[in-house]
Amino acid sequence: MNHTTWMKISKRMLACSMVFTLATSPILSTGAAMAAPAPPTTNHINEQTAVHSPIQYQIDVRLDEKNMTLHGSQTVVFRNTSKDNLKELVFHTFADANRSKDTQAGMFERTNAQIQKEEPNRQPEDFFGGIDISSVQSNGQALSFTNKNQALTAALGQELKPGESITVQLKFEVKIPYGSQRLSYYKDIINGAHWFPVMSVYDENKHQWDKTPYSKTFETDYYTSSDFQVNFNVPASYQLSMPGTITEIDAKEAGRKILSTVANNTREFVFFASPNFKVASETRDGLTVQYYYFDNMQGKKEIIDQYIDQAFKAINFFSDKYGKYPYPEFRIVESYVQGVAVEFARVIQMGLIQNRVDVPQDTVFVHEIAHQWFHALIGNNSETESFLDEGFADFSKVYFSEKQGDESNGFKSIQIDDASYDNIIASTNDEVGDSANPVYYGKGRQAIYQLYRNVGEEKFDQFMKAYFKRYVYQNATIDGLLQTIEDTLGKPQRVEMEKALRQPNFELKKEYQMTPQEKAAYWHEQVKAIVQNVFDQNPTAPYESMNRVIHKALQGEPLTIVLSDQLSKPAKAQQELLLQQLQGTFEFMGIKASVVTERQAIKSKLERELANSNLIVIGNAKSNALIQAMKPGIMKRSEEIGFPWINMMNQKDNSGAYVIKHPYNKNRLIVNFFWTGEELSEKAVEPYTMKAVGALNFSSNFYQFYTMDQTGKVQQSKNTENPLAKILDNE
Repeated sequence: MNHTTWMKISKRMLACSMVFTLATSPILSTGAAMAAPAPPTTNHINEQTAVHSPIQYQIDVRLDEKNMTLHGSQTVVFRNTSKDNLKELVFHTFADANRSKDTQAGMFERTNAQIQKEEPNRQPEDFFGGIDISSVQSNGQALSFTNKNQALTAALGQELKPGESITVQLKFEVKIPYGSQRLSYYKDIINGAHWFPVMSVYDENKHQWDKTPYSKTFETDYYTSSDFQVNFNVPASYQLSMPGTITEIDAKEAGRKILSTVANNTREFVFFASPNFKVASETRDGLTVQYYYFDNMQGKKEIIDQYIDQAFKAINFFSDKYGKYPYPEFRIVESYVQGVAVEFARVIQMGLIQNRVDVPQDTVFVHEIAHQWFHALIGNNSETESFLDEGFADFSKVYFSEKQGDESNGFKSIQIDDASYDNIIASTNDEVGDSANPVYYGKGRQAIYQLYRNVGEEKFDQFMKAYFKRYVYQNATIDGLLQTIEDTLGKPQRVEMEKALRQPNFELKKEYQMTPQEKAAYWHEQVKAIVQNVFDQNPTAPYESMNRVIHKALQGEPLTIVLSDQLSKPAKAQQELLLQQLQGTFEFMGIKASVVTERQAIKSKLERELANSNLIVIGNAKSNALIQAMKPGIMKRSEEIGFPWINMMNQKDNSGAYVIKHPYNKNRLIVNFFWTGEELSEKAVEPYTMKAVGALNFSSNFYQFYTMDQTGKVQQSKNTENPLAKILDNE
């Protein structure tokens, strides 16, 4: 792993905002409190009296928790707001994405494979599900329908003219798949996205309904803001998080209850259910923020309270900058998603908190809140124009950080990006392929930042308020965005923004980029923060960990690389290769490491300079003067970590690494990358070098030692798992 790979991983870590949403062991929750309904106020929408949307849903659903099925009936009132006569109605049945691996979301494949490995009794079919439609009626008359490729099409007996409304009744049953999906159950939680037939969007320009199946690689969330009244029959012990003002109704059935909610002008309707949710709730100025969480660690409530406070800060910021958050409640739900946070209307889904976290540094959390403006309130077709929600949400999280005085996650994180991509920012999901993150998020937020710099904060904020007012509860388009820019900021700004979005290889204007010196300083601080976060998140990691040497160097402790001088010509070349890789990595991180080789220099510095420094030593007792001088102490320290030093050094053609406390200074560490032969075999050179640099990486496991054979294959190791290594697939 060279320093280029380090840079890629660091940038990826920045995208993850140093927050590790990890799958974990079974939770330890011991009960829950009933969520108090958010009180209606004059500052927010009164759900009962809000202006009706063109679509209203009345849904009654019962959860069969034993068989993990949903039995539902829904009445939909649809008003034709187009200029066309409609011969059919179309509903998305995205639950059918779970019929097979060919249609399920690819991002969850690895997690589900791990779940199946941990639970071998689970059958492959347990991880599949779907929705069955038993009837579609209107005015008591059955409508002919088909449900295929995640689209339910119902033929109308009589054309629906512009301005006319129709009431349709549907009955359905959903099999919830096991594992990790947008719709799934795992352990004691149900994730309930895309669980009922939802009206498609009709395009009057194309004279057709949207029948796009859900994307396997990204998101396909394109809906009309609608009014929902949902009655959910669940076991009495269950807590249920969903949009709207929630009230409890007596189910008149032992052991059951009905949770009813009204959620008007809402983009989509999701639910999360668990018997073990605890609920933290706080109300400020008419807005209630609730966090549904698992009590899986000591001090969890304190962290949750910090997140709730951060949610208020973010919502108030975006309300001031863009337009007021109009709903009486906002909910956050904790689940077992791994490395994934997801936005929904009025609800966001976050991963399980396992360790102490620096809440203000969790920029993913703020990104998901920003989606309440750019997805929930201002909608868009996320299959064809994902920039509109992801680009603006990511810019918004940076905007928030900048105004909080967080230089690390503020505008510098946009200015540092000097990459360019052939993909245009206005790409569709199919066109962008696996470059969605750098294109939609990275370059998208950069294009918005350039507009911000071009016109200044005051005019930019005025434009954003106009954009919000024009498209709140509607679906925006890139054309509509550009027209709003022209209307508020002028034609030249529209032309420049259109060029940024629709031409390849967009780069930020040079005058808005960082200088090389600023970039170096920025990356040093970023890596320093990331590595600190890794060890904060893993307080039980052993002190003698190879990557702790990097942590200590970033904290300002001295670091010295001690080379061997009694080497064969091939071994000298191999040592030089490893040195170059280490120095390239350290240069990127802003770490200054001294290098010493000559025996006389080592001898003269042994008691003072080298005793006060963390050391990376290359070679073994036969070739390295420092190891020869410290051999008794090294042997003793090696015993403390369980590394059989004498045995390993006496094996033929053995190689590897170990980390010990410095024999002369218990507050310093020594990492020794060694080989026992004259030199490494030709096959072993590349894997040996990659493993050496990788073992120092913040995203590797916490290695104390490992050994390798003649081919460079690891034979044995002692390490503590770093959850980040699993997320980044870096082991």
